[in-house]
Amino acid sequence: MNIGAVTLPSICSHTSHCAFPVRATASNGVTSPPNLAIEGKNLSYAITARNGKLVPILNDCSLCIPSGQLWMLLGPNGCGKSTLLKILAGLLNPTHGAVYVKRPRSFVFQNPDHQVVMPTVEGDVAFGLGKFNLTQNEVRSRVAKALHAVGMSDYLQRPVQTLSGGQKQRVAIAGALAESCKVLLLDELTTFLDESDQIGVIKAVKNSLDGSEEVTALWVTHRLEELEYADGAIYMENGKVVMHGTPSNIMGFLKERISSYTNRINS
Repeated sequence: MNIGAVTLPSICSHTSHCAFPVRATASNGVTSPPNLAIEGKNLSYAITARNGKLVPILNDCSLCIPSGQLWMLLGPNGCGKSTLLKILAGLLNPTHGAVYVKRPRSFVFQNPDHQVVMPTVEGDVAFGLGKFNLTQNEVRSRVAKALHAVGMSDYLQRPVQTLSGGQKQRVAIAGALAESCKVLLLDELTTFLDESDQIGVIKAVKNSLDGSEEVTALWVTHRLEELEYADGAIYMENGKVVMHGTPSNIMGFLKERISSYTNRINS
């Protein structure tokens, strides 16, 4: 199947130019309208191999994500999803292209043990607030609101070591929300979780967005079943953005791909 020949309705008019009026300009030169939380234009990324040659990881990727929505970034292993997410988080600099992401932004790691550092739930969610000039009452208020958003209010004094993997992920998300982040960048949060924890984490993210139109989330995953919780989706292959649109369109496209592949194998 020729992927490039498939045309389906999407949020963007095509993958390299968003169908929104341009009104604001970020400091790095990317122009973006107020209703976009994330926009990347012609992003490429390469690493230098031992022989000195450049090895491309991303190739001319463009995307745009409206504010206040949960979007999924899907694709097979090794397609560049996590690399793209790290560029959006500012952890990597693109070799080429420009990026706009609303601030503050927060990156939540695949393994919660790499991010949850304090002995109690309350202490961990409050940990990042030390850089702000807040009173104790303001800190308590932010922590309580963030834990409520992810369904963890009853775990305020619980030792972190007694939590499940999914509960730790929700605490990590609450920590980002407590810092009033505008964009959540979530790297395959359900990889190490059982089914009940998977659903709990997804619903926690969805509920936190429903409670605030100002928070946007981009969720990297390879699980198609998680698409049902998304407002939009992006599909990648071989370092490129192949499709950018509604979850139903992405799902239909992937089902068509699977059917075509199966027919070729059977024949």
